[in-house]
Amino acid sequence: MKNTEELLKRLGVDIDAGTLQLALTHRSYAYEHGGIPTNERLEFLGDSILGFSVTDALYRDNPDLSEGELAKRRSAVVSTKALASVARQLKLGDFILLGQGEKLTNGKDKSSILADTTEALIGAVYLCHGIETARSMVMRLIGPLLHDADALGAGTDWKTSIQEIAAARKMGDIEYRVTGSGPDHSRSFVAVLHIGGRAFGTGTGRSKKDAEQEAAADTCRQLRETLPAPAAPSGT
Repeated sequence: MKNTEELLKRLGVDIDAGTLQLALTHRSYAYEHGGIPTNERLEFLGDSILGFSVTDALYRDNPDLSEGELAKRRSAVVSTKALASVARQLKLGDFILLGQGEKLTNGKDKSSILADTTEALIGAVYLCHGIETARSMVMRLIGPLLHDADALGAGTDWKTSIQEIAAARKMGDIEYRVTGSGPDHSRSFVAVLHIGGRAFGTGTGRSKKDAEQEAAADTCRQLRETLPAPAAPSGT
């Protein structure tokens, strides 16, 4: 693992060495080292603190938004995709302790691993410094996404968009093929969207729904780039 001083500078907080190492320990590494503790309990804790911090900010900053719109924005900002983007800015993958299998499959850049580790770090900061310091770090790292149109677009119902596009272009039936991995309390899912028997977008998430939405969003981007709009019928 790289020297963690640079990571702590990027986070803007101090975390004691033992808690920091725990936050960075993926289950694949723990398994290969005799079943040492993993970061999954810290991830569980950090997930709650993240959700509370984002919900509080959304509620206070948007007095005119409905409950449904607030929920949609929160979902976008705490999504696997959004958290992974923050982790990549921090170059967090360089510091995560991974087993050999994950290293060989570039686990340090997997969105699910990056998102989970980000939450574990939030949990670690809470344990070391309390709720206010943890919330301040969340707002410093995640807060900008609350005003980012692209990030909030992650809350779009991409599955509905795909249904409309596929129907308009007569592309065929839609099918999401989803696989899951990991323990029950920390599952991750991969979804591949097939239209008319052809594979299109891929998505990952901590629920089947999140993975399917990300796969639908990926497919929307592909279709916009590769398929022209339907041509108007020609006269005969």
